[in-house]
Amino acid sequence: MAKKVNDIDSIREAELNGALELFHFAYREFTSGPDRILEAKGLQRVHHRILYFVGRNPGIAVSGLIEILGVTKQALNAPMRQLLEMKLVDMQTNGEDRRVRELRLTTQGASLESSLSGLQRRNMNALFAKVGPQAEEAWRAVMQAVAGR
Repeated sequence: MAKKVNDIDSIREAELNGALELFHFAYREFTSGPDRILEAKGLQRVHHRILYFVGRNPGIAVSGLIEILGVTKQALNAPMRQLLEMKLVDMQTNGEDRRVRELRLTTQGASLESSLSGLQRRNMNALFAKVGPQAEEAWRAVMQAVAGR
């Protein structure tokens, strides 16, 4: 008779704790380079996420960015205002619907985003080259499951 998923024995619990720790330390290492750059500019990870998704979706409406990030309008307000004041993001009114605010990276914003995400892309590229395509495929499958996709 198979055990239920939530019925975890002590050996499996220890294995899962090890996986949780790896996840924690891997994420900390993965974000450490960009975090140093952000800190020097008085910014945080939330700013990187905004820059990243605006950069991948030029002209995205504020409401679309809120949906992607899974945050409230209030949570987005302060970091977005800071990026606008620093002229890293530009906000324009949509020509057809003046209520819609569209976001784009400025030249400075695109340069910063490229520096931040470039560190992470190079890191991932080196890691995937080291572990091979099968491990990369397995990693992607796990990350998709974690992300609920």
